[in-house]
Amino acid sequence: MLLQILTFIGLSLAESGKTTRYWDCCKGSCGWEKKANVDKPIDTCAKDGTTRVASNDTVKSGCDGGTGYMCYDQTPWQVSDSLSYGFAAAACCGGESGACCGCYELTFTSGPVNGKKMIVQITNTGGDLGSNQFDLAIPGGGVGIYNGCTSQSGAPADGWGSRYGGVSSRSECSQLPSGLQAGCQWRFDWFANADNPNINFTNVKCPSEIIAKTNCNRI
Repeated sequence: MLLQILTFIGLSLAESGKTTRYWDCCKGSCGWEKKANVDKPIDTCAKDGTTRVASNDTVKSGCDGGTGYMCYDQTPWQVSDSLSYGFAAAACCGGESGACCGCYELTFTSGPVNGKKMIVQITNTGGDLGSNQFDLAIPGGGVGIYNGCTSQSGAPADGWGSRYGGVSSRSECSQLPSGLQAGCQWRFDWFANADNPNINFTNVKCPSEIIAKTNCNRI
């Protein structure tokens, strides 16, 4: 009954989960049509990482030989000493139909970021993610299963750094395209190089600053 009341008045109970990190350069799964009840799919970018291309099914992912990639501005940034904004792939919240373009406030509960908060918009999913897992989109965080960064930016075969985990120091962020370096450095600055911290998370209204980078709203 309590959950029903909270849902009715627009609140939600916090759930527990975990985080990982990735940046594979691939077009996000929420960039395809009819994945969820949204006004339009998330923005997809051309090879330069900044030019927006058609947000529909005509643009094939760069990870499948196409021309659609993650946009350079869909990366994390610091809002204050205790809050950051960003994006994530996730396995939660009712699958793609329930998750795409939704925003969640993550409260970190372990590691050097314990107590800090991050609001992320879900722009992708992942077949290798566990339940309630948020894979934070951090440039230089490791390409994981798929690697579109080589075709987009000439990254090594396993991406920058290790395939899983990515670069290991702030100085290595200089290997990335200039448009991704600030997002990579964020990991070693505000995020204190935290390694997959645990979280509590709850659904929140998307900040306008986040929507401005994806142009995707749930309706």
